[in-house]
Amino acid sequence: MTFFDVVVVGAGQAGLAMSHELILRGVDHLVLERGEIGGAWRTSRWDSLRLLTPNWANGLPGVPYSGPDPHGFMPVREFANTLTDYAETMSAPVKTNTRVERVHKTTDGFDVRTSEGHYECRALVLASGACARPQVPCIALDVPADVHHTTPSRYRRPADLPPGEVMVVGASASGVQLAREIHRSGRPVTLSVGAHTRLPRTYRGRDIEWWLVVTGMMDVGLDEIDDVERARRTPSPQLVGGGQPVDLNALQDIGIEIVGRLAGIRGSKALFSGGLAQVCASADLKMDRFLTVIDDLVRVHGGEHFESADRPQPTRLPASPTLEKQLGGGAIRSIVWATGYRPDFSYLDLPVFDRRRRLIERGGVCGIPGLYALGLPFLRQRRSPQISGVGPDSAAVSQHLGAFLSGQTEIAA
Repeated sequence: MTFFDVVVVGAGQAGLAMSHELILRGVDHLVLERGEIGGAWRTSRWDSLRLLTPNWANGLPGVPYSGPDPHGFMPVREFANTLTDYAETMSAPVKTNTRVERVHKTTDGFDVRTSEGHYECRALVLASGACARPQVPCIALDVPADVHHTTPSRYRRPADLPPGEVMVVGASASGVQLAREIHRSGRPVTLSVGAHTRLPRTYRGRDIEWWLVVTGMMDVGLDEIDDVERARRTPSPQLVGGGQPVDLNALQDIGIEIVGRLAGIRGSKALFSGGLAQVCASADLKMDRFLTVIDDLVRVHGGEHFESADRPQPTRLPASPTLEKQLGGGAIRSIVWATGYRPDFSYLDLPVFDRRRRLIERGGVCGIPGLYALGLPFLRQRRSPQISGVGPDSAAVSQHLGAFLSGQTEIAA
């Protein structure tokens, strides 16, 4: 058994950002990673995926982006290499290929059992991220046996799918990107559309990420919104890292059929909700509200440096949306469940979950003294799940953690 002041679970951007802060504070710590550094970016993403945010927005604490292509979009495996370089540069104490199997409370802190040994610590930081497990709906249990189904974390390329039509379920960033890629491989694609966030990649000549920053949207904090849980469930926007648009109009233009939310499977038939018009109208309305915020900002500060407003057209809807489709046989042969992700805290033997098995925390500070979290949606601000969010979050959480280690247990979150 080995003792550390702090153990950090996960060596992605959140875990390494915390390690950076702990090194600055001189805190003895260890970072545990179940695979290689940045492992999820290497092993749980499809081959063509690029980061959704431009390179200028993807700096890490102490190391802002300084490459030759600030407005480009980095392939995810290149970003994984960036994380490895980052860890090596700061000599982060990372132990790779070490899976955390069980954590329980001790008198003085936490007992951490792993596949490679046993550790004890005074404080524990959960930085394994929000995308550890695909979130597949229970309806998947009703899929006929002759229909192949997978998730974005297992899918790598269209050739992995059997011949025939594909249904992609979910129209957030992953779903729209995969629908386009699979369709381009020559397969017919149906996209099942639920609640989604629509934004243009660029507006008035600037990337939408730039506008999200300058309007202050990314800096909105926990105390500025009424419903934190609702904010945390906001779908990722229909964007792709560079290239052509992937909103529903663009996908229909190339021949992808859009249908409503997958409501059920009855025998060999997939049944779709009739609410497609409503969810698309809601997404269009929210997009237009944000573009109006941008237009107002330009009007106040002068628009001579920006292009004229050219808003996307409202989402086009099929004249008669399909309400059911045949599964298997000569119809849909594959399903991709692009229905989101959830964290994996199954190793925690601690009373820190609500009745829905969600981690109870506020701003990254959990209910048990010495337990912290990083890398979760809207942890402290809207930018929290982005690469640019791990720096501010880790700095704030490490301040609280440092106060805990020094005995100031009453410091506010």
